[in-house]
Amino acid sequence: MLKLVHTADWQLGKPFGRAPSETGAALQEARLDAIDAIGKLARDCGAHHVLVAGDIFDTFEPGERVVRQALSRMERAQCRWWLLPGNHDYARAEGLWARLTRESPENVTTLVTPEPVMLADDAWLLPAPLAYRRTPDDPTKVFDAMATPAGAHRIGLAHGPVQSFSSTAAMNLIAVDRAQLAGLDYLALGDWHGFMQFGHRTAYSGTPEPDDFGRETTGGAVIVELAAPMALPKLTHHPLAHFTWRSEAWNIDSAARLDDQINGLRATADLSRLVLRLKVSGALSLAERVQVHERLNSELALDLRWLDVDLRDLFARPTPDDLGDIDAHGVLRMAAERLLVMAEGEGIEARRAAAALERMFVENKRAARKTDPEA
Repeated sequence: MLKLVHTADWQLGKPFGRAPSETGAALQEARLDAIDAIGKLARDCGAHHVLVAGDIFDTFEPGERVVRQALSRMERAQCRWWLLPGNHDYARAEGLWARLTRESPENVTTLVTPEPVMLADDAWLLPAPLAYRRTPDDPTKVFDAMATPAGAHRIGLAHGPVQSFSSTAAMNLIAVDRAQLAGLDYLALGDWHGFMQFGHRTAYSGTPEPDDFGRETTGGAVIVELAAPMALPKLTHHPLAHFTWRSEAWNIDSAARLDDQINGLRATADLSRLVLRLKVSGALSLAERVQVHERLNSELALDLRWLDVDLRDLFARPTPDDLGDIDAHGVLRMAAERLLVMAEGEGIEARRAAAALERMFVENKRAARKTDPEA
């Protein structure tokens, strides 16, 4: 029995530019911590080899600390690492991969040339490193002509899509039946960030730590078990993620309804490890909308690792009391009533009017608190 761990798309050094700086730093560190988790998984399941199918780094200039952390964490693991250049960290003539080849510890092997490498007495690794970010050719076509000893396992390692998801011609496109064409026991792929299997012999491992919303079965690695050569492999996706990325849509018709949603979220997730994209819709009074906004930003956002909230479809429907709070009879009241009429329309101007009306309400409340703290 030959047992391997298949992983890919670590994208170490990814900036997470939309997140607050503290959150971005935590997400970056979790990607480095994933190396330790993968090493532990290999040790626990008895796998001596970890195949990393490209995009180890987010760019071919990831920074000194990221490189040193990656190498030191792999060095202390009780397994051998096989690293393949992907489209984010493709193997230029000099630079990152030349350095990795020179400085990698004994248990780390860089695969910068498309030549078979012996994994064990009865197993050979066939790598398809990317020398460019994009190429119109199938990088795995070289597998067909790679000779290996008779009766040995043939394991392919590559990075690229197996099908095009757009109308334009896909780059680095890999034949979905390459495993059959090249006589592979297993084809370990990187590029797609969720776990996905094609037939019995081809799979994407997905990224070990999630990095975006909307991925199915992500945040893990694949344990690959190979019995006799050309026997069907056994694949097991093993979760590893520290953080969970989740998208939700809440329809709110009262402030009380928000309590129900938050309580439900607390019951199903560790909020400190949750990255949440939240779209809130509904129609509330101005006072309730302001209350919802404040609770999300001053309470829920502080409990979560990161809250990415969209309130554009949460509309304010001011009550007479709301308008009275702005100004009972004066100029501000007249302006508020005009904004209310505009906000009941459609399009960008209606949205701007609704936002202005809410801002007027909020600022009026703030001014009232300054003059009367009990207000």
